[in-house]
Amino acid sequence: MTAEPLTYDAFVALATADPAVVGLVLKGSRAHEGTITRHSDHDLYVVLADDATTDLTRLAGHRTAALDLVVVSLAEFRAAGMPGFERYALARAQVVLDRLDGGIARILAAKARLSAGEAFRESGAWLDAYANALYRCVKNDRDGHTLAARLDAADSIRFLLELLFALDRRPRPYNKYLTWELARHPLPGWDTDELLRAVDRVAATGDVAEQRHLFALVESAARQAGHGEVLDAWGEDLDLMRPRQGDRVRP
Repeated sequence: MTAEPLTYDAFVALATADPAVVGLVLKGSRAHEGTITRHSDHDLYVVLADDATTDLTRLAGHRTAALDLVVVSLAEFRAAGMPGFERYALARAQVVLDRLDGGIARILAAKARLSAGEAFRESGAWLDAYANALYRCVKNDRDGHTLAARLDAADSIRFLLELLFALDRRPRPYNKYLTWELARHPLPGWDTDELLRAVDRVAATGDVAEQRHLFALVESAARQAGHGEVLDAWGEDLDLMRPRQGDRVRP
């Protein structure tokens, strides 16, 4: 007889009864209000006390259409996404079980906020990458390389979003959650609707006038954040990226 698949509720009950488990953390669409669909599974971190022994380790890597488990030690959990792609998922994760008197919640809060030094380093690097992609896009558009220009424009949007969130000391959300994140946690100094419309247009069309308009806003924000040296290193090439008389940006 085939065993019934392990359900989320059944596993939570099993893990809660195990003293080796110090935390359960739910991530993904189940942790983002309003994003659940009939395809949504439960993505769960199972955090074990360091050096703990438990039979639950046999479920490490368990993955079904309904339940995905990541079984880690407390030390591994602290390091997850620091740095790494997983950081945003954990930054917006929900605590299901915390046996550390709020310690699990504090670890998640630390992942959600870049340190001042980390944010400055990362935003400087993303700014340079953004400028590079934009510069290549504008040159390719000028020279009639339409596909190359659109691909560079798409690259520039990725770097732009990384930059804007780093400037606010936050990990960039996954594309799936970009609108969700900005609706609940807007970027200071940016109109959310205008930013999303611009990102949509640039990603879809590579419109150079739109990109130059965006760059003007980014340049101002980046200089205020102390990144003038990164921008000035581009010298006269900045002129290609800045708005020009006659540029028409759709409202």
